[in-house]
Amino acid sequence: MAIKHYKPTTNGRRGMTSLSNEEITVSNNPTKSLVKKVNKTGGRNNQGKLTVRHIGGGSTKKYRVIDFKRNKVDVTGLVASIEYDPNRNANIALINYRDGEKRYIIAPNGLKVDMIIENGEKADIKVGNALPLAAIPVGTMVHCVELKPGKGAELCRAAGTSAQILGRDGKYVIVRLQSGETRKILGTCIATIGVVGNEDANLVNLGKAGRKRHMGIKPTVRGSVMNPNDHPHGGGEGRAPIGRKSPMTPWGKPALGHKTRKSKKASEKLIISRKK
Repeated sequence: MAIKHYKPTTNGRRGMTSLSNEEITVSNNPTKSLVKKVNKTGGRNNQGKLTVRHIGGGSTKKYRVIDFKRNKVDVTGLVASIEYDPNRNANIALINYRDGEKRYIIAPNGLKVDMIIENGEKADIKVGNALPLAAIPVGTMVHCVELKPGKGAELCRAAGTSAQILGRDGKYVIVRLQSGETRKILGTCIATIGVVGNEDANLVNLGKAGRKRHMGIKPTVRGSVMNPNDHPHGGGEGRAPIGRKSPMTPWGKPALGHKTRKSKKASEKLIISRKK
């Protein structure tokens, strides 16, 4: 998808870019049966306490229910449209199945309107089809990968992401993820053929602070410009160094490079090599 540039008619327009959205066939008209209301939290929990910072405001949007499980086996579907989803940077595709049911899926690169897709072990190795990892040939690029059978896709769902199947080891399939991590995943887990579309989404320059606020993201303030009672990096005269051995979070824990993954996690034995 191409990047669209603007003339610098105002300070906010200078440097601003957006996606041309050539692939999208339907805009602002999602299928009503596949839409749910989203309640805004402002980053607060059920006690009203702020648990996630920098969340607030944002444009009104509704959640599109995505079929991450792809459990509709042996029923062919027709790609009816490619649509914009305000909840993610990837586009989504509306699938009309032969039995009359409609579902949304993440739109991979190369998926077009009127294409036929299938789910299940007998499906062809074709873009948009979902199969168990054990039934996919070595070297194939996949996305929307499950970690537990039947739970639904958890890996490689963002725009432009994918994973590659490297080999097999008994009941496991060896997969290299987008981060460079190589790990084993059960062969019964479902994955979708292809690479997630809209790969230029990370090249967009928002251009002005307002576009970030439309996304529901509030400004982030550096700790070094805060007071000492607000952040460990705060205080001092002028532009002072942080005064610590390593950068800290606002709650005094190590940040930037500090490993937080538990060493005794159950899936630790399934990881062959770490991310780059």
